[in-house]
Amino acid sequence: MGVDVELQPGREAVVRVPVATLWTAPEAVRPVDRPALTAPADITAWIGGMDRDQQVGNCVLSQLLLGERVLVTEQRADGWAHVVALEQPAARRDPRGYPGWLPAAQLTPPRPERQRSPQFVVDALVADLHATPGGAPALAGVVLGTRLHRAGPQFDGWLPCHVPGHTDPLWIQATDVVPVPVEQPEVKEVIAVADRLRDLVYIWGGRSSHGIDCSGLVQLAWRRFGVTLPRDSPDQAESTTPLPLNEERPGDLYFFARPGRPIHHVGIVTAEPHGDRRRMLHACYQQRRVVEEQLPADRLATLVAVHRV
Repeated sequence: MGVDVELQPGREAVVRVPVATLWTAPEAVRPVDRPALTAPADITAWIGGMDRDQQVGNCVLSQLLLGERVLVTEQRADGWAHVVALEQPAARRDPRGYPGWLPAAQLTPPRPERQRSPQFVVDALVADLHATPGGAPALAGVVLGTRLHRAGPQFDGWLPCHVPGHTDPLWIQATDVVPVPVEQPEVKEVIAVADRLRDLVYIWGGRSSHGIDCSGLVQLAWRRFGVTLPRDSPDQAESTTPLPLNEERPGDLYFFARPGRPIHHVGIVTAEPHGDRRRMLHACYQQRRVVEEQLPADRLATLVAVHRV
C-alpha cells in the first residue's frame, strides 16, 4: 500500500467501502483480520473466520459506514491512516470524534458538490449497489443506516446515487432505501429497527448489520432515523436524559456498571417494568448475539441508570 497524496493530515476524507473497521493500531491487527483490511473489505468473511474469543478482541474500536466523514490526522508510508470519525461523538476520547486507525485505501477525498443532492438512508439490513439498474453488483454489502445522496430520478424501481470512490452513479433498489427523516422518530420505530437485528452476531466494536456490539446497536438504530448518538455507552449516558428507576418505558436505555467502575453496557428497554422484572433488547457479550430478554439477576445487580434519548 502506498500513500495517497490527496489524503493528507488535516484534511477530511470519506469512507469508500461498505464497512470500514477502526483499529487501535496497525500492529494490533491479527491474521484473522485480513479480510477486513481490503478495499472493499469482506466483512462477511472476516466475521465468519473468527472464533468466539476472536469476536471480542479489543483490537477493534468501531466501524464506519460508506460515506462517513473522517478527519485524517496522520498517514503512514505503509498505507495506514490515523483518523477521527467525525460522525461518531466520543467526548472521552477526542472532542472531534472517535479516533483510530484504518487502511487509507478504504478512504477517498470528499466531493462536496455531490453532497448537496437529497439524501436517503438504507433501510434493508444489507443491500448491493449496481453499475446499472438490475445489472451486476458493483459494490456489495452496503448496510442498514448507510446514507446516500441521490444522483437523479428513479428508473424502473431503481435509484441512482453518488458513491464515494465511483465516478459514475451506482444504482440501488428503491425498496431498499427511505428518505432520511426530518422529525424525531417514534420510539416504537426505533425498537422495530433494533429488533430486526435480533440474533445478529456480537462483534466487539461492531457497528453494522454484519455484526454489532451493545452501544453500536443503540447508535445504529437511532442513526437509521437521522439521530446521532455517541459511539460508546458511557458517552451515550452523558448525552441522554436520566430518569428515575421504574419510570422507564419502551425505547429508553438501561445502563450497567460494576461498583466503582464506569458504565460498560447498554440496552434498549422493550417493556414497562413489573416489580423486579425488566426486559431489554441488547447485543449480549456473554451470548455473543443480539437478544431480547428479561434481565437475569446478575444483570439486574449492575443496573445503574435509565435514560431517555
